[in-house]
Amino acid sequence: MGGPALEAATGLTQRDLEDRGFSGFMAFEQLRSAPVPDESGVYVVFRPSLAAPDFLDTSPAGWRGTRNPTVRIEQLAAKWVRGAHVIYIGKADAGAASRHGLRGRLRQYVRSGAGSSGHWGGRYIWQLQDSSSLLVAWRTTPGVRPIRAEAELIDEFVLRHGKLPFANLRKGDRS
Repeated sequence: MGGPALEAATGLTQRDLEDRGFSGFMAFEQLRSAPVPDESGVYVVFRPSLAAPDFLDTSPAGWRGTRNPTVRIEQLAAKWVRGAHVIYIGKADAGAASRHGLRGRLRQYVRSGAGSSGHWGGRYIWQLQDSSSLLVAWRTTPGVRPIRAEAELIDEFVLRHGKLPFANLRKGDRS
């Protein structure tokens, strides 16, 4: 089971996200020059294809100190969520306690995929063979703390799919 009919029934399609105020839907490489807001918000990594993924043996993402971002293919396969376009849900806080609004957080994610240290959460996406075709979309969250907006979206995903998005290692991913 799974595929387009399941995704249409469970939501979180591009149209569903656009209806909720998400914008962007652009490849990571486009984020370098995109007008991404500096404000607090939530973002998703969106895989247009619902086909079964192929995984790379080695992650091109940056190490975090002595921590290797590469994960065993069996572990990636076990985390895969069939029928889901959304493969990661994240947040960005522009408050005084954080250095990142959406623009800074997403640029950090781009640098991580290019081999720099940085965005450790969500690192599984870089072991997807088609990671260059992934899209990123975001929504600012005025009046709502990003951690709350992220948690609500993750809770909805879990309710619909029975598990976390592929690259979220735990709710409120800080791994």
